[in-house]
Formats: sequence, structure tokens, C-alpha cells
Amino acid sequence: MVPAPDSETPTATSLPHGRPMHPFSVQRIDHLVLRVADLERAIAFYGRVLGMVVVRRRDDLGLVHVAAGSSMLDLVALDGPLGRKGGAGPGTEGRNLDHLCLRVDPFDEAALVDFLARHQVSPLAPASRNFGAEGEGPSLYIRDPDGNTVELKGPAIR
Repeated sequence: MVPAPDSETPTATSLPHGRPMHPFSVQRIDHLVLRVADLERAIAFYGRVLGMVVVRRRDDLGLVHVAAGSSMLDLVALDGPLGRKGGAGPGTEGRNLDHLCLRVDPFDEAALVDFLARHQVSPLAPASRNFGAEGEGPSLYIRDPDGNTVELKGPAIR
């Protein structure tokens, strides 16, 4: 949980030029790691349905790195050396994370829904307008084969 801002916690609106006074600045998400029950099924989903490409495999660890634009999604097999360290996998009693958001372009809801249907993937609801890194824009939510929620996020509406 992120602590609530206090008088010593910088916010974008409280600092000159909206820049925190740190010796570094966060540029983007570098990578996100998902623990998955079936590594090959996850690779197929992220490759076939979302067009992401495997860039490296570490079979000794049960780990696959998949390109997500300028970021990376790491898929870790639950039964592999890394996956076993995390205990039970996602299920009805718990999840890996709330959701992963992938910025997509273009965002054409009808085309996305049609494409997803051809891969037996159904949106959880019609597209909605949500806030993201670029501002308010359209989003469509789906689930991957392990039950992780994936948000497909369009550009900000100007």
C-alpha cells in the first residue's frame, strides 16, 4: 500500500516544475513478473493474442522474458526454481497482482473485441474511460490464461 502524502511527501503539483527532488527519476516500468501455471500456454497467449515476442529464455530458472514495447514482461513457471519460491499460485483465494496495463495503439474497440474473440478471449466489460500515464483514455479489460487481469489502454483523449 502506498502511504498517503504528508508534508514531506512530494507530489507533482507541490514541487517546482512538477519534478521530485530525488537523485533519480522513474522513467517507465522496466519489467513486471507474472507467476504462471503453464509457461508455454502463457507464452502462446501473450504472443498470439497480444503480439508480444519472446526475447530470452532461462529454462534453468523457468523464466521467459517477453517484450512489451520498451518494457518487459517476465513469465515465471510456478513449478520452476523461481516460481516455487513464491508459494501457491494465483487462484480463487488470491492473485499475482491486481492488473497489468498495456498501452495499445490504435485503440479501436470493435476491432479489438473481434480480434480477441478469434482467440477465445472475451472482454470483462465494454471499454471504459480510465486514467493512466498519459491521462484519461479508453481501456478494455481481459484475463490471461492464469486469471491475471490485463488492461488494454488506448491513448489519452485530448
